[in-house]
Amino acid sequence: MQANRSLSFFLGLFFLVLSGLVLGSLSVASPAQESARAPGARAAFDSSAELPRVYVKSSLADTPAPGKIHLVKADGDLQEAINHAVCGDTVELQAGATFSGKFVFPSKKCDDSHWIVLRTSAADSDLPPEGKRLTPCYAGVSSLPGRPEFGCSSTRNVMAKIEFGGRDSFGPIVFASGANHYRFIGLEVTRAVPEQVVSNLISLEREAIVEHLVFDRMWIHGLPHAETARGIQFAGSRYVAVVDSFFSDFHCMRKGTCVDSQAVSGGSGDNPMGPYKIENNFLEAAAEDIIFGGSRATTTPADIVIRHNHMFRPLNWKPGNPNFIGGPDGQPFIVKNLFELKNAQRVLLEGNILENTWGGFTQKGFAIVLTPKNQSNGTDNICPLCQVTDVTIRYNRIMHMASGFQIANIRSDTGGASTDGGRYSIHDNILEDIDPKTYDGMGNFIMISGKVPPLHDVVMDHNTGFAPNALLNVGGNADGPKMSNFVFTNNLVAAGDHQVESVGGITNCARKPEKLGPTGVLENCFVGFKFTHNAIVGGSGWPKDNISLRNLEAVGFANLREGRVDYHLRPDSRIKHAGTDGRDLGADIDALDSATTGVR
Repeated sequence: MQANRSLSFFLGLFFLVLSGLVLGSLSVASPAQESARAPGARAAFDSSAELPRVYVKSSLADTPAPGKIHLVKADGDLQEAINHAVCGDTVELQAGATFSGKFVFPSKKCDDSHWIVLRTSAADSDLPPEGKRLTPCYAGVSSLPGRPEFGCSSTRNVMAKIEFGGRDSFGPIVFASGANHYRFIGLEVTRAVPEQVVSNLISLEREAIVEHLVFDRMWIHGLPHAETARGIQFAGSRYVAVVDSFFSDFHCMRKGTCVDSQAVSGGSGDNPMGPYKIENNFLEAAAEDIIFGGSRATTTPADIVIRHNHMFRPLNWKPGNPNFIGGPDGQPFIVKNLFELKNAQRVLLEGNILENTWGGFTQKGFAIVLTPKNQSNGTDNICPLCQVTDVTIRYNRIMHMASGFQIANIRSDTGGASTDGGRYSIHDNILEDIDPKTYDGMGNFIMISGKVPPLHDVVMDHNTGFAPNALLNVGGNADGPKMSNFVFTNNLVAAGDHQVESVGGITNCARKPEKLGPTGVLENCFVGFKFTHNAIVGGSGWPKDNISLRNLEAVGFANLREGRVDYHLRPDSRIKHAGTDGRDLGADIDALDSATTGVR
């Protein structure tokens, strides 16, 4: 039986190679050329998950504006310039100037050959080149407390600022229904009036349908102590790209007016949504850096590519930090997760660095959360068609968290169920510094739970991470349908002090895990599971054909010195070439390093 399983796995890999999706490749369907897959072409998969079918074209060459150039000086009327621009025109805002107000971008009959560009009047040579991330240096800001160093070569302000100074909750950039083919370059987008709560700096009018938007080399930010909930709210948009930009200071307070904050969010409403491209950005928010779902929706956003971003949260937002920064009265910000999906389909999360999350509010400091949920507003189920399906998470470095993955199909607060949750491929990721004490959480590698609908088709392969409390935190039906097709292979992990824990509940298949043991829990909760060829540090009672290691020293790392771990394996390591595919157990370090080069 084991030989047949290994053969099946090998044949699966062989098929992926033929499809051009080799584990370790950094591209799918030629996104380097950002081309959409041809109509009728075979769908591409990463293990159990279908990859995005369509990719957003966002290069300057793909967004031509061959028309006139209009300069708006510091005392000029920006709204009038926007209204009068015709397809193909470029509107230049005087570099260093501030334009205050709420600016609505109207519908115009533009096309792929005639975009409208809104940009700083500074020369292209004054900005970072296309494909390189902009930092606040270009707005004259050399550093922000608690953030990574910018490494400014100059702090000359070459950007134009669009600032919302009103008392409304949306602004300064709003798109009217039908708005299309707008590109923004080299602009600072922010707000004033610190005591005012701003929901979205960039958003759509209610029920609007917009398409073909590119946000390129922007600094989009709130204020250090004020409540600014979101940078960009995608809502009912299609073909949107956010590239090479910097987002900062999105947060809500513990006893404030708003609750959830994100740099980028979407997945709500009744209109078609996607494809989306979020690439090479610095993304900072308290609740989640990126979320899709979490509010009323009757459709699901699809074909979402999230690549080469630094998702970050300043440690000086954490209560107890000696340099703590909170609201104006010292209230802490509401912190939850780094990346979360509640309503999304065909998502690729690849080559990102996710850093710093902790518990303390309603969450337990998980870094990545996949929880399809039929949201409720207290009385009604408002997203019965919500689903999270076909998600690929690969070649990411995830750092400084209380727990790693939370994968769960859960009912809404009023009992409604989502449509589906499953077909996840999670491979070649490193989880570094899972610390429940420092980051106020449980200290688990993965919570995996799904009763209604039953979770299915989750593949975790070649990941590396050492959770101190438990490898698995499990929940499922004790009498109803079991979770199906859980594959956990070729990983390098720690068993943790408790190995397997239950999520709780008297109808849980994992009730009393200390009596069932790890293998008993797997058999009780899953049908068609495969748990083999993993290296497990510490613990016992796991299925056969896994490798038990006494401690981290027994792994055979190239370097295990504190703070300088080299996750490559020495030639004499027991787990070198020990995978079902002949590869080293754990993440492919070279491929991961290549995918994340230049992200941080």
